[in-house]
Amino acid sequence: MITPRRLALLAAAAAALATAGPAVPAVQDPGRDAWMESGREAVRRAVSPGEGEGTARSVILFVGDGMGLSTVTAARILEGQRRGGTGEENLLHFERLPFVALAKVYSVDRQVPDSASTITAMVTGVKTADAVLSMDSAAVTAAGAARFAPQRSLPTLLELFEARGRSTGVVSTARLTHATPAACYAHSPDRGWESDAEVPAADAAAGARDIARQLVEWEGRPGDGLEVAMGGGRGAFLPESAADHEDPLQKGHRKDGRDLTAEWTRRFPRSAYVWNREQLEALDTSRTDHLLALFERSHMEYEADRGRDKGGEPSLARMTERAIEILRRNPEGFFLMVEGGRIDHAHHVNNAYRALDETIAFAAAVEAARRMTDPKDTLVVVTADHSHVMTIGGHPVRGNPILGYVREGEGLAGDAGGRPYTTLGYANGPGAEQPGETKGVSGQEEDTASPEYRQRAMVPLGSESHAGEDVPVYAGGAGSRLFRGVVEQHALFHLMLEAAGMGERKPVRPGGRRD
Repeated sequence: MITPRRLALLAAAAAALATAGPAVPAVQDPGRDAWMESGREAVRRAVSPGEGEGTARSVILFVGDGMGLSTVTAARILEGQRRGGTGEENLLHFERLPFVALAKVYSVDRQVPDSASTITAMVTGVKTADAVLSMDSAAVTAAGAARFAPQRSLPTLLELFEARGRSTGVVSTARLTHATPAACYAHSPDRGWESDAEVPAADAAAGARDIARQLVEWEGRPGDGLEVAMGGGRGAFLPESAADHEDPLQKGHRKDGRDLTAEWTRRFPRSAYVWNREQLEALDTSRTDHLLALFERSHMEYEADRGRDKGGEPSLARMTERAIEILRRNPEGFFLMVEGGRIDHAHHVNNAYRALDETIAFAAAVEAARRMTDPKDTLVVVTADHSHVMTIGGHPVRGNPILGYVREGEGLAGDAGGRPYTTLGYANGPGAEQPGETKGVSGQEEDTASPEYRQRAMVPLGSESHAGEDVPVYAGGAGSRLFRGVVEQHALFHLMLEAAGMGERKPVRPGGRRD
């Protein structure tokens, strides 16, 4: 039954369809000759002979956590609109890389995977079960319980670079003990074992070490450990008796009484530990061989909120720059993994603004890395661990604000109930309407471009889910010609090894000649 309140809501919505929403820029068709010329220009820009060949002395792996194709497309449009254009014609920096592939992202036990199993595939060359970090799937019992068994560990790309005398690093806007950075240096049957407080007593007695310990302790493994580790997650490195640097009312997580930040500086000569932007900027990277930087007790702030952080946080691009300043001093080369970790977190709460803003900041980090390295000896690979269920829908006019309501002409488009709806939506998540709730009544009632706006979702869930479609892979620099077609996600590890001259085949030399 249509109640009087419902009638009033529909009437308000109908009025909104004709008038609401920001102005859409006028779009002029440049004409068929211009379109033809732009197509010819694309041919001229196509990969030149010899591009993407050679051996990579250094490899930089960029992982946009949750950065599926819909996220890339929407972020591309948003960045272009922020620059004053219609948006659709824009390209994020990494989209200009010459080689593109698609990676299949399922795990051993999940059609739609988590971040632990997917990053493990990328850095070890082996698919594993969900929640497992750089161990094979036998690290999980038939009942699904994690169990520590050192023989289940898999050598990681970072460890293989350490074995070759090359420098290594991880940078993330998430906790350094979170799945994506952790899999690069740690081996754990459960991604949740971030500090000793989370490791079951039986596993600890069997020799299991928490993830934070594995970052600082390197005995029994090749090389001398990471040269650079930057991100969030101070809590896992500080004892529960220690007050946090930034928020003295909060304490560390560790129950063993150890301060791993102090152990880091004691272990390494010419080392440093910093926890805010000012300290990072004051650091002399020419005299620092090992850097640990922990800018938050948990995850770092979203890019949209970074300026309000009382301790002061660097951008992902700035962390990437400082990491490369240290790593590139090694003449043998380096491996660096950079994660845009909070793209994923924003998607989980149906907050497209922050997810896209994080993606744009991630693209800026890729640009910074390419500016500081030589494509003749450095491979840059940009990909995602998995996607999210964000969609780009409706039939909005060209240049329609990507964060706005769908305009199909002079007014806003409406759903079956007459309500306007946004171009971006989610298949599930906390943005779904609850019983008795009505969203999107009129264009004036909700500021869809606000950083706080939560897009509507169809299926109500406490946290929006990952998606299972293939994710993009962009590659440029030495060895990048290998990255083409549709590949299994674990093949990325083998392709990076091959590009670095560490694979089973002999390395490719400039001009395509092999030794």
